[in-house]
Amino acid sequence: QLVESGGALVQPGDSLKLSCAASGVTFGVYAFSGYGMGWFRQAPGKERDFVAAFPRHSSTAYYAGSVKGRFTVSQDITRNTMFLPLNNLKPADTADYYCAAGPIVSNTTSPSDYQNWGQGTQISVSS
Repeated sequence: QLVESGGALVQPGDSLKLSCAASGVTFGVYAFSGYGMGWFRQAPGKERDFVAAFPRHSSTAYYAGSVKGRFTVSQDITRNTMFLPLNNLKPADTADYYCAAGPIVSNTTSPSDYQNWGQGTQISVSS
């Protein structure tokens, strides 16, 4: 089970920090049979897009070009929680944000490669 939190209504330029708490899914950095973890977002009327992820067996994250330099994903293995601090938010960042888990090993950006999904948390960026 994955549970996201931290979404809010903010103004352009603001910052937020999203959390994804996992139970029953082992973060894959230190576990041979663990899962890779990722963040996706879906704006109203649009497809679900990749944001950032840790592949299985890797502590190096990769990012979508639109968020690189503004978002920095991290993990707390002891708490089985993944974080996504978001800086300098823009109206284009408005979306429902989802965390996901799957046996990914490559730098995939496809939602279909992930098996487990949270319910999402909403971010609205507006002045």
